[in-house]
Amino acid sequence: MWWMLWLVLAVLLGVVESLTLTLAFGLLAAAALAAALAAGLGAALPIQVLTFAVTGAVGLWAVRPIARRHLVLPPRSREGSDALIGRQALVTREITATTGLVHLVGEDWTARSYDEDLVIPVGVRVDVLGIEGATALVLPRDPLPELNEE
Repeated sequence: MWWMLWLVLAVLLGVVESLTLTLAFGLLAAAALAAALAAGLGAALPIQVLTFAVTGAVGLWAVRPIARRHLVLPPRSREGSDALIGRQALVTREITATTGLVHLVGEDWTARSYDEDLVIPVGVRVDVLGIEGATALVLPRDPLPELNEE
């Protein structure tokens, strides 16, 4: 009779595991199966409980370091045009708030100034702050020299 109760507990713990995906309940479900096996072999109730406790503890102890390693994931790598954000480019056609061209990672990209009032001349190094479609949003890497008007 005890083996059936352990099996019911294993199924319930399995259901909880499938709903929470924590792995802990799955290990406890396996421990309940081990206790059901002990009960099926005729072990006394204290031995069944001890089997459940030891199997659950060993399972959690063995799996915990592996689970901890998987909690610390590497930073998500950026791909495609997102990988261009933060890169440096060279202005090849004057950039305004609406038009311009930069040379970026071996390709020419349409560009526009991130600051609507800023005009960036040819030859200036810029930083890519964003990508909208196929257009790079840029700002000068260094302050632009003031033009002396005479």
